[in-house]
Amino acid sequence: MSILSVGTVAFDDIETPSGRANNVIGGACTYISLAATYFVKPVRIVSVVGDDFPQETLDYLQKRGADLAGLQIKEGEKSFFWSGRYHKDMVGRDTLDTQLNVLANFDPVIPPQFKNSEYLMLGNLVPEIQMRVLKQLPKRPKLVVLDTMNFWMDNALEDLKKVIKKTDVLTVNDEEARQLSGEHSLLKAAGVIHKMGPKTLIIKKGEHGALLFHKGEIFFAPALPLAEVVDPTGAGDTFAGGFIGWLARTDDLSFQNLKRAVIYGSAMASFCVEKFSIERLKGLNSSMIHKRVQQFADLVHFQPV
Repeated sequence: MSILSVGTVAFDDIETPSGRANNVIGGACTYISLAATYFVKPVRIVSVVGDDFPQETLDYLQKRGADLAGLQIKEGEKSFFWSGRYHKDMVGRDTLDTQLNVLANFDPVIPPQFKNSEYLMLGNLVPEIQMRVLKQLPKRPKLVVLDTMNFWMDNALEDLKKVIKKTDVLTVNDEEARQLSGEHSLLKAAGVIHKMGPKTLIIKKGEHGALLFHKGEIFFAPALPLAEVVDPTGAGDTFAGGFIGWLARTDDLSFQNLKRAVIYGSAMASFCVEKFSIERLKGLNSSMIHKRVQQFADLVHFQPV
């Protein structure tokens, strides 16, 4: 099964209680795609960078199984840049600087060989750009997964709702679910969001795990307790990459397999936060991923009386 991944490939400056990392590799599409390559290959990337983006990183992504035919490289321009500082709780953060650069005029072009992709992951982007991607596909993918954020709910709500209507799976955090639905109860929020289009909703709760809502059924996945969290940047995108990667690998959209996909996504995210940028994701293998998934299984396994 083929995955089409759309989003940002970027640079980040990150400061956390664990330290600081300057001008490191970031971007939603980067994390999504890298995580997904551990499950299926190739992962087809549609994004844009400037000519300042390191060739060695592009070479590494290709080596991992990313197809970069849809990656635009703009000569004489700079890549998207974000800088942020995390609070002591590693949940709250302050954006210090955002430079759109090549993203300001990004017009995604889906290469002809990408248009038959069966699984589509729309990373956090301007809703209008996400819609442009959907309109270029002659046939609807088997599964469309959408990630978004409260910024677009504040500034492009009507465009966002149009994209959500064409989505199978929506991933948001609990604050965003409440804002989008107007409901404080996450159960009620899920009901409202389902009526907007998505049959499946994933509400990410950071260190408190994730909730899966699908056709009246609910599943809760805990977060794995970690001795140290170094950098939460990209954890949600890595989750999405692991989630859609598992689904594409198994080609099974049953509720039972959606639950497994949430666990695989959570496992990948738990690796991501252990180092800055994508460094921890570089050193993984299938044995390590399986062992981490088993830790999740052991965490919740019990025998009822």
